[in-house]
Amino acid sequence: MGKNSYDCIIIGAGPGGLQAAIHLARYNCRVILFDQGGGRTRHALHIENYLGLEVISGKELVDTGIRQIKSFGADFRREQVVSLRVENGFMVSTKNGQYQAPYVIVSAGAVENPPKIKGMNRFFSRTVFTCVDCDGYRTTGRKLVIIGDSLDAMRLAFAMRQMFTPDITLVLPAGLLPDDHAELLAEDAIAFKAGMPQEFLGEAALTGVKLADGQEVACEVVMLSYGYTLNDSCLAGLALKREGNGAKLATDHACETSVKNLFALGALKTGKAQAIIAAGQGAMVGIEINHRLLEL
Repeated sequence: MGKNSYDCIIIGAGPGGLQAAIHLARYNCRVILFDQGGGRTRHALHIENYLGLEVISGKELVDTGIRQIKSFGADFRREQVVSLRVENGFMVSTKNGQYQAPYVIVSAGAVENPPKIKGMNRFFSRTVFTCVDCDGYRTTGRKLVIIGDSLDAMRLAFAMRQMFTPDITLVLPAGLLPDDHAELLAEDAIAFKAGMPQEFLGEAALTGVKLADGQEVACEVVMLSYGYTLNDSCLAGLALKREGNGAKLATDHACETSVKNLFALGALKTGKAQAIIAAGQGAMVGIEINHRLLEL
């Protein structure tokens, strides 16, 4: 096996990629993981729904995983993968070189699409959230504002009211909400404001949202509904089957994409995207790849 040849190349140090690397490295497979940094998991401040961990930050979870894979002999490079093509298995290219392997796992995740609102950095992941599954619980019984750019935010408001708090104000751009939808919100006692968010108010604690027209909406917590962008640019040269709206990769029960021996985990594939789910997928794929390497 050449210097840049591996049993498996992993793209992205998300929970799925790290868990797959741990399994494969412990089988004494030759593994390299490339990560460009960032990602939604690393930016999470409070992961509370991961079995065995009462609370951990995403940064701590990822950094611990990187130390683990290194301890088992996996290579780790802080590099961006710029392309992936099918050639003698797979050929992965970064700015610094080319790497070959018969198997590739993509666990590069996604990045949020938050709007530009003054004060975002002060409160993001603390009292301004983006994921109901991750952080919805932290809004329980609190004064909540939901901000979005589509009617998905209205559906989120109904769900948040049912699960977490009755004190909700929905903020959407003017002209987006049909009159009959506004009536449905009123029936569930969900307040509505038409406008564009401009600034998060408060110093040590979030106290409200200021809209572009000067209105101020009091709140303690905010849930954003603007979606996210997948980190899948390195896959542009492959004709991969996608599902739904054409964004998420179609995979089978083993997380294998429409290209044989190429696996996708976490947010990149159809299904629910949570750290613990991606880690489970990574464990499953790591075992599957080892079985294939052994031709079992």
